[in-house]
Amino acid sequence: MNSRTAVADAPPDTADLRRSTGRRLGWLLALTVGVVVMCAASIAFGTRDVSIGEIFSAFSGGTGVGEAVVATRIPRTVLGLLVGAALAMAGLTMQAVTRNPLADPGILGVSAGASLAVVTGIAFFGLSSSLGYMGFAVVGAAVAAVFVYTVGSLGRGGATPLKLALAGAATTAAFGSLSSAILLPRVDLLEVFRFWQIGGIGGATWDRVQIVLPVLAAGALVCILCSRGMNSLALGDDVATGLGEHVGRTRLIASAGAVVLVGAATAVAGPIAFVGLVIPHICRLLIGTDHRWLVPFSALGGAMLLVGADVVGRLVARPTEIEVGILTALIGAPFFIWIVRRQKVREL
Repeated sequence: MNSRTAVADAPPDTADLRRSTGRRLGWLLALTVGVVVMCAASIAFGTRDVSIGEIFSAFSGGTGVGEAVVATRIPRTVLGLLVGAALAMAGLTMQAVTRNPLADPGILGVSAGASLAVVTGIAFFGLSSSLGYMGFAVVGAAVAAVFVYTVGSLGRGGATPLKLALAGAATTAAFGSLSSAILLPRVDLLEVFRFWQIGGIGGATWDRVQIVLPVLAAGALVCILCSRGMNSLALGDDVATGLGEHVGRTRLIASAGAVVLVGAATAVAGPIAFVGLVIPHICRLLIGTDHRWLVPFSALGGAMLLVGADVVGRLVARPTEIEVGILTALIGAPFFIWIVRRQKVREL
């Protein structure tokens, strides 16, 4: 055995492992601080100026105009945290399950399927409760995910990243057109969902937060429990099977968690794209490819991105605001093009 082989076969240096863990903990602290800063900015800044005194007064039960404004921003901030974290974890899980660097709830048509289901439920079944919205959205997201994966698997090579991305784009366009066709003859519904279809968290209330929180928590728990299995899937199906991983079961359970996250998030905030694409890639650049770390990191990163985008949308167009779905698209579209050029999708 030569020296080069001996070095390759040597166990990882304990110091290297400590440095890796220390780096991850450092980035975890930085992301946590970033989330706290974005939350403070979301409460303090908006289309109307409020003073520091009004902010503290709102937390202590004040009833003035400024306090009322702050009181509406708090549930909006919490909902932004939940939706951003959910979309980022869902995107990460989809990328792991499909081994597709372009996977995202918006790109693969899952968000569009959830939106179409909600619009159909309201227009034809008199859907009116938030819980009903989430039920229809989860079913629609699941149907869209199965449809896109089936279409993307047709032909030679199976479900390649390029075929999945094209199938998702076509599905998104088709479902978006169907949603518009359902809404256009119904002026009352069109007015209600005009901004919802863009994607935003402006109508957040504590009731909506309380309803969506347990659903998102369940989906997040499934993704966390599947994180070790996602590491095995990244090695390929044959290697994962050799390591004792039940590939089909892991894919099914992890996909179910992602679908629940996307459906619930879409039901309360509309279809918000690219959060699940951008954040997982940034997190991999920072801490590596271990999904046991990537899942919580993606949750924090997605929460920070969505709340930050919402703050920017409130400030750049005062006294009106730009919906957060528009801003995430402006951020994510160039990132999508960069990934396509960098990863050489046809070779994946």
